[in-house]
Amino acid sequence: MVHMARGSRYHWEIVGTPKNWAIGEWQVSHVYAVQKRPEPALYHAKRCLGICRSNEIGDFPLAYASEALARASAISGRRKDRDRYVRLAEAAGGSIREDADRELFFRDIATVPRR
Repeated sequence: MVHMARGSRYHWEIVGTPKNWAIGEWQVSHVYAVQKRPEPALYHAKRCLGICRSNEIGDFPLAYASEALARASAISGRRKDRDRYVRLAEAAGGSIREDADRELFFRDIATVPRR
């Protein structure tokens, strides 16, 4: 999974836009979170957020950047950070323009571990 996600991220670095790069960083972060590897999950989540900020990308990539930070914080046991990023993600998620994307986002944010 890690190799596929990182390979996809590399591909989009060559042919994509900053939005694709942010999504790729989210995907890599998510794979590391699923594997319960908090350090690389957090690293790639921060990269996702950085790409969104430096390129003024909003909508679902920005919401998912905070979701990735919340998920990485959750698996590393950082409850305060998790809660802060969940709040930021939910606020950003409320601004997602497409109904289907917004619904998907809120289903995903609900799966962030709460313990």
